Amino acid sequence: MPSRLILSLRIPSLAKSGAPRCARFMASDTGKKLIQIDVSSDTVCPWCFVGKKNLERAMEQSKDKFDFEVRWHPFFLEPDAPKEGIRKSDFYKMKFGPVQSERAASRMTEIFRGLGLEYDMSGLTGNTMDSHRLIQLAGHQGYDKQSALVEELALNYFCQGKYIGDKQILLDAARKVGIEGAEELLEDPSQGVDEVKEELNKYSSTISGVPHYVINGKYQLSGGQPPNIFMRAFEMAAKDGA
Repeated sequence: MPSRLILSLRIPSLAKSGAPRCARFMASDTGKKLIQIDVSSDTVCPWCFVGKKNLERAMEQSKDKFDFEVRWHPFFLEPDAPKEGIRKSDFYKMKFGPVQSERAASRMTEIFRGLGLEYDMSGLTGNTMDSHRLIQLAGHQGYDKQSALVEELALNYFCQGKYIGDKQILLDAARKVGIEGAEELLEDPSQGVDEVKEELNKYSSTISGVPHYVINGKYQLSGGQPPNIFMRAFEMAAKDGA
């Protein structure tokens, strides 16, 4: 995924859609400036998890200046992937070829170790609709819970070799972070699908890859950026709304 920084680009498409974004400075209850971050990602995208960890480091280093609200939106890298799943190693060999897939796995292993994590290529990959349905449900119960669920699913998939298309894995993750209504949602394969599609159209229809970030409705970042790039974007967004 290309790691590029776009800091001066306005996003009229979001403004026209009626998305709840601040056109000028917004303050949180603490009196600090509020930075709103909309993240488009897929739950099987390793760069999305790398970007999440770097974003969190940037927020931690900036917490004395700003408060943050992070909201997660769906993207499908492989919209036609089978629900029953396919071995990760087989899938990536078919998609990229054996040499390139091995290089990519080695690179991700190194990057994950830099984050204090072990990259696990075992297990299955496949359709991510159910995970996105669950993430949207979590968002209605609080953005902190939503972020916690995204974290738990990522650890399951990238570090523990679990298949997040499996209903029980999803339920276990939901229970761990305190998401209510997960079992009812997953029992009905149609529940939440329309919302996922609406979110996809609203936030991710104009992008071709993830992770993708929109900060305060105006500034865009793409790729697994390092923390200092996120911090630059926070400062620019805050100055713009001062």
